[in-house]
Amino acid sequence: MHKTMGEAVARVARKVNDTVENKTDSLDLANCKLMTFPIGIYKAMRSVTEGIHRISLANNELKSITSRFITTFNQLTELDLAGNYLHRLPEEISSLLHLRAINLSRNRFQHFPEPLATVPVLETINLEENEIAEVPTDKLASMASLRSLNLRANPIGPEVRLLVWPLVPFDLLLSPEEPIPKA
Repeated sequence: MHKTMGEAVARVARKVNDTVENKTDSLDLANCKLMTFPIGIYKAMRSVTEGIHRISLANNELKSITSRFITTFNQLTELDLAGNYLHRLPEEISSLLHLRAINLSRNRFQHFPEPLATVPVLETINLEENEIAEVPTDKLASMASLRSLNLRANPIGPEVRLLVWPLVPFDLLLSPEEPIPKA
């Protein structure tokens, strides 16, 4: 176990070092078995955080994202958090003024993460395969930049579908196994 843990730490360090040395605009820490975002990364990346526009933390074991993460990487345009154990987002997510796409599929959200409704230029939200039964239609309808919301494989009932469908001016993706009821 210690060997695989050491290998995982070394892989994360290599990826962070590559990002810093090459001054790339993305950080890919997908599939690294992370349970939390490593504190040491903040210090290691302090010289390049303003230039990071895309981060992937997909397929890890994250249970939360901290406000420090959000405020440190405040220039993000894309954030991939798919395949974790997240059930909420910090309120500070609304400070991501450039965020255009967020992938939260295959997590543990039971409610639509309402702080997303205040992200000004958010165009794409993927919440596929969560446990969301209801969506805040009024908040969604007020999201001027939203183009696509994926809610496939969520336990959304037919009454919510009736309410949501006519109100949303964007692509709403729902599971096809339940036909959309006619009004």
